[in-house]
Amino acid sequence: MTHTHTRPITDRQHRDALTIWHYHQLNHEVQPCDAAIGLGSHDLGVPVHAAHLYQAGLFPTIVFTGAVNPTRPDHFPRGEAVHFREHAIATGIPDEAILVEPHATNTGQNITLSRQALQDAGITVRTVMLIAMPYMQRRAYATCRKLWPDVTVICASAPVTFDAYTTTIGDERMVTDMLVGDLQRVIEYPHLGYAIEQDVPEAVHDAYTRLVADGFDSRLIS
Repeated sequence: MTHTHTRPITDRQHRDALTIWHYHQLNHEVQPCDAAIGLGSHDLGVPVHAAHLYQAGLFPTIVFTGAVNPTRPDHFPRGEAVHFREHAIATGIPDEAILVEPHATNTGQNITLSRQALQDAGITVRTVMLIAMPYMQRRAYATCRKLWPDVTVICASAPVTFDAYTTTIGDERMVTDMLVGDLQRVIEYPHLGYAIEQDVPEAVHDAYTRLVADGFDSRLIS
């Protein structure tokens, strides 16, 4: 994890970030699925949590998906999926239960290429578990429902609070930027055909507007 010392966010910004953090999480009840997809990111909490879920018998096969992150190529230089696979094996998933999809550079490709990898492996999928960073759940769900509408989708993330997560990442402002960027995509992507529509409560939209006005805009798309 990157540990960057930045000025702390204000109490009001913290409350707004917390509002968005909770909105992004769907609180699905995990249940056994035909397969799982571990969505590539900067967060090694994903393969660690995937190992817990695998050991609990919740899926027989997982696809780790993700190429080299273009914004942080130094972080996982051989690609997110490759590093996630290695970390998952080290934390308890056997190699034979893992498929690697090393080409995806966005969430839509994560879904479509993982679906293809499972199909190529002869695995029939009616229920799929998406394992992601906590604040990526809603966007991943909306994307999967759009691109793979005939499967039942369950989202899962490591059970962690906003404050604990920002402490782990080491940069509260960066995480807040990411929350804001993901929310913008939840709002805008349905209009672009990338995801299904999600209801955004007024309190969440207001928190988003205030944080953008405060300059938490480094992850926004133009």
